[in-house]
Amino acid sequence: MGRNGRSEQLDVDILNSLADLITQIMAHGERLAQRMSFPTFFIKALHTLDCPMAMKELGRRLHCDPSFVTVIADGLEERGLARREAQPGDRRIRNIVLTDAGMEMRQRMERELAALMPWSRVLDTREREQLLTLLRKMASAGDAVVPGDDATSRPVPAGEVDDAVSTASAGLS
Repeated sequence: MGRNGRSEQLDVDILNSLADLITQIMAHGERLAQRMSFPTFFIKALHTLDCPMAMKELGRRLHCDPSFVTVIADGLEERGLARREAQPGDRRIRNIVLTDAGMEMRQRMERELAALMPWSRVLDTREREQLLTLLRKMASAGDAVVPGDDATSRPVPAGEVDDAVSTASAGLS
């Protein structure tokens, strides 16, 4: 196999392995959400709420519609994990703020989820540091582009990237 063929096969193997890993991570998240008796999307919302955050910003970070952010906020409030507050300086903007119970749940959820992750179980500290370095390098490489577009390749919106990864994950397993 020539250099180009080997490189292409390596890219396919990386994509397949990444899809398998994403599938495992999603399954762990789903099981954890079931054990904690809340919808799976609460895991990402709780993780994202690392400080008081405008509902619009939470929607942007979660790549979801504002009406769905309302569903998330309602569910978190019903469980006593968050509350909505007017943003100081602009009372039209509503922030979602984790309660003490929400912060405790967030920490517990992150501890339990981290313990389930394969890198926590199979990689030593040095290997995890290397993995983190590589992940940060890839994440900071810039916007993804759509292959096959003309010379003016367009950036791919984050939601499309998430959809593409989900599709790849489903199609490669």
